[in-house]
Amino acid sequence: MKRSTATILQTAIVTAGIAIFIFLLWEPTVEGRNAHATLFETYFNDPLLACAYLAAIALFVALYQLFKLLGDAGQTGALTHHALHRLRTIRWCALIIIAFVLIGEAYLFFVVRGTDDIAGGVGMGIVVALASAITAAAIAMSERRLLLHSNRERPEG
Repeated sequence: MKRSTATILQTAIVTAGIAIFIFLLWEPTVEGRNAHATLFETYFNDPLLACAYLAAIALFVALYQLFKLLGDAGQTGALTHHALHRLRTIRWCALIIIAFVLIGEAYLFFVVRGTDDIAGGVGMGIVVALASAITAAAIAMSERRLLLHSNRERPEG
């Protein structure tokens, strides 16, 4: 990978990370039931929001690992054995995000259902879980290719 391409992709990752961080802080204040709540009520009385913030930690870890992976690929021009560790971390982060989405969906179905409209939250959860599942599958395939490629390059011994 060319260094300029890696730098452009790293810039896009940083920009996306900042946008996600701002969205995570802004969105709960304008959400329907929190529109007129105090900051304490908004951020500390909503278990679903806590679940989203815990999943966001995994997302930011994955973005950091992707940033480092692109930096390594930009310096060497190819993926190294360190890339395998970074890919595994990203895959585990995607699986952790899916787990937190499932916990949030369970909370919506068993606690909130009937007292509030849950369609928007369920829809967003499905989209995030699907995107994370696709990411985890793509990373798993990349890991497999990297392992096969590294095993072919090693001399028998």
